[in-house]
Amino acid sequence: MKVSGFTFVRNAVVYDYPILEAINSILPVCDEVVVAVGNSEDNTLELIKSIDSPKIRIIETVWDDSLREGGRVLAVETDKAYAAVADDSDWAIYIQGDEVMHEDYLDNVRRAMLEYKDDPEVDGLLFKYRHFYGSYDYEGDATSWYRREIRIVRKRSDIYSYKDAQGFRKGNNQKLQVKLIDAYIHHYGWVRDPVALQKKYENSSKFWNSDEWIKENIVHNEEFDFSDIEPIKLFEGKHPKVMHDRIARKNWNFSRDLSKKHYRLKDRVKLFVERLTGYRPFEYKNYKII
Repeated sequence: MKVSGFTFVRNAVVYDYPILEAINSILPVCDEVVVAVGNSEDNTLELIKSIDSPKIRIIETVWDDSLREGGRVLAVETDKAYAAVADDSDWAIYIQGDEVMHEDYLDNVRRAMLEYKDDPEVDGLLFKYRHFYGSYDYEGDATSWYRREIRIVRKRSDIYSYKDAQGFRKGNNQKLQVKLIDAYIHHYGWVRDPVALQKKYENSSKFWNSDEWIKENIVHNEEFDFSDIEPIKLFEGKHPKVMHDRIARKNWNFSRDLSKKHYRLKDRVKLFVERLTGYRPFEYKNYKII
């Protein structure tokens, strides 16, 4: 079985992306990892080149900054990396620059890839998610956070990144048929130094909105304002080992009085049903579980 990884990145240093941790988290289960490094304003390329592994294969790309709707440029860059994956790969593992695959589940990932390798009905594998917010001690507890997403796909010409690169589709906008596996991705997109996070927030807004909209709607602060958030809860599990050094370097304070969580009525209903049955009503699903 041949397994390739793929990801894309741009300006990882200035926006403090945990891209090294992301890549290193999938290296143990990959024969190669393709990294599409976009034209950056910092030393992102040198950072990726510093990874001491013969599995790393870098392609340099130029982002189309005119793509300002729906995060489309992120899907375009994902597709560039995906296209560069070896054609004889049985599976392609996708990881974004603020995601980390937990090592506790790597054996499950390997077993699932082997189990479904020769099953033509399975287009991909679906992962569970934990979304962290503000600090490494808190995770999202509202239904607005997506619970699952596809992070392993076949290497096929009819599969492509969808919308803002959160997931994948095939053919004429068809959902992929997937198997849900017992494995977690940790998403750290909203955990970083507040200054870097504010810069990232303002910059990434350009991928969805016009300059006029940004001028009218985005407040240009020195630091990101964590106060306007949906409910979170204390994280009681273990972070991936590749994150330990980054977590130890954390140099900002973030705390919340969890007794004052205020759920919207629809969230309370959804969470009640989910805890009772495991099913979340009206959940957005960019896939078809088989």
